[in-house]
Amino acid sequence: MTDSSTPAIKFDQVSRHFGEVKAVDQADLEIRDGEFFSMLGPSGSGKTTCLRMIAGFDRPTYGQIYLYGQNVSDLPPYERNVNTVFQDYALFPHMNVGDNIAYGLMIKKVPKTERMRRVEEMLELVKLPGYAGRKPSQLSGGQRQRVALARALINHPRVLLLDEPLGALDLKLRQQMQVELKSIQQRVGITFIFVTHDQEEALTMSDRIALFNQGRIEQIGSPSEIYEHPASAFVAGFVGTSNLVRGEVAKRITGSEVTFSIRPEKIHLGSANELVLADSYVTDGNVRDVVYLGLYTRYLVELDGGGDLVVVEQNLKTTSMDVLKIKGQRVRLHWKKEHIREVGG
Repeated sequence: MTDSSTPAIKFDQVSRHFGEVKAVDQADLEIRDGEFFSMLGPSGSGKTTCLRMIAGFDRPTYGQIYLYGQNVSDLPPYERNVNTVFQDYALFPHMNVGDNIAYGLMIKKVPKTERMRRVEEMLELVKLPGYAGRKPSQLSGGQRQRVALARALINHPRVLLLDEPLGALDLKLRQQMQVELKSIQQRVGITFIFVTHDQEEALTMSDRIALFNQGRIEQIGSPSEIYEHPASAFVAGFVGTSNLVRGEVAKRITGSEVTFSIRPEKIHLGSANELVLADSYVTDGNVRDVVYLGLYTRYLVELDGGGDLVVVEQNLKTTSMDVLKIKGQRVRLHWKKEHIREVGG
């Protein structure tokens, strides 16, 4: 029996090398029991390799992996109390939904009445009651994803691994499934480890996020910590949209050449002669481009003396005709000093 302070997963200086390529390089990581944890990063950043090592499909070149305090670095997948949901669902096409979900229980020789009871429980959990007799080919992509989730959860794993499970779905269904997945995780109360390259997906669903870049973990934190307090220029640029201001442009605005980031929604776009509070940074320029996006408008402002900034404003009262008139006009940009983040690089 482990106490609640024991991490669900712990990486101790874990590396995975493929020849000269360091897919994962000295990763230290602790994932808490019962949290929804996302591994976020671009393709090739090491996140899927980490997931495969937790599952046992791959083994670390160096370092140790612990599952609830037990060193599982050399254990085969079937000896680890984890299950994986894949992007392609991996359902058996010749089996109906009920048999797909019950497959793990059949392998364990669980009696049929118990299997059927647990299948019905899982179908209720994933909001597919009455679907046991259907074949995977009769289901939509979102329904197949729910079946794959039910099949993974029926064995009561301590940790559920999700490898870009929503990647094949269209945008609206993906957004719906994000909410569903988070709700299911909260109801079953087990640790979910979710791999994605989609920053919005990670921000929406996660308790905490590990952001990967070239085999290394750049930052671990809550969605708000990652977004509001990026630890590096890479984090600021990858998560959300951020203006990275360097060199002479930074010096004109702040008095220092240190690179800083400022989120577009933090910048106020005002008239050329607008008065600005003393606790703000200010810079002037011309609106070079305007993109009306319904909910908000994105402005590209070319700054006096070089450089440009992206500004985003909600369309609370304006129409597309109003915002497009601003193109070519002189404006004054200002934002509170507390909203910049020095990120170096």
